[in-house]
Amino acid sequence: MTVRTPPPPPAADPAALVELATDVALRAARLLLDGVGRARATVETKSSATDMVSEMDRAAEHLIVDALLGARPDDGIVAEEGSSRPGTSGVRWVVDPLDGTTNYLYGLPGWAVSIAAEDDGGVVAGVVVDGVQGEVFSATRGGGARLDGEPITCSAKDDPATALVGTGFGYDPRRRAAQGAVVAELLPRVRDIRRRGAASVDLCSVACGRLDAYYEVGLAAWDLAAGGLIAAEAGAVVTAIDGGPVRPDSVFAAGPALAAPLRGLLCSLGAQNVP
Repeated sequence: MTVRTPPPPPAADPAALVELATDVALRAARLLLDGVGRARATVETKSSATDMVSEMDRAAEHLIVDALLGARPDDGIVAEEGSSRPGTSGVRWVVDPLDGTTNYLYGLPGWAVSIAAEDDGGVVAGVVVDGVQGEVFSATRGGGARLDGEPITCSAKDDPATALVGTGFGYDPRRRAAQGAVVAELLPRVRDIRRRGAASVDLCSVACGRLDAYYEVGLAAWDLAAGGLIAAEAGAVVTAIDGGPVRPDSVFAAGPALAAPLRGLLCSLGAQNVP
């Protein structure tokens, strides 16, 4: 008897993945907006006293996972608040149901829902919905980046001295101290520093030119996946701080003319060595 190997599943359509992710992320953002003001009553902590999670993080993740797997039941998934399952379709969803939880809990802008789809070649589609602004950033691999459906491109800035640079800080006190020391040295050498508190929002800000650059250490895959693709598809150079391949524990994004000089400055200040 001849045993036939089943054919591989057909490649997913990136445009369809973005459409699904956009619909689901908008639904999650509406859920989160409805919960503003109630979530602080159910706050817990994770890795440290400053690393917070609320019932709204978990409710948004539950909505997203159910909706994605309801539409594509053979896909894999990994999400910040613990949802994880293998898939058989060749697509895996990487989900941050609430990036910027501290902002959200304090009633500040700068939080988002981030959903990315990966295949064997890496991230193929990504969507970030800014919950307060109501903006939808999206990208497909090789298809460019968009804000509310309109194409976007990164900054053409080339001089670090006039660059507006975003960054963030980890939850571990030792890492925060080291990051603060780098910022103290960097601040006199750039136009200014911005700290929004949500990596996905910062990466999308690079994509549309609201920031000239962004760097951070100590992210997780779900912080980077969608925003990293959106920044890259908007023309930004997305690497590790030392210029190697981007990875969650070392992220740098800037326009092509700014990338090399600003990376060199950051490395001279030891940003790539922050523990």
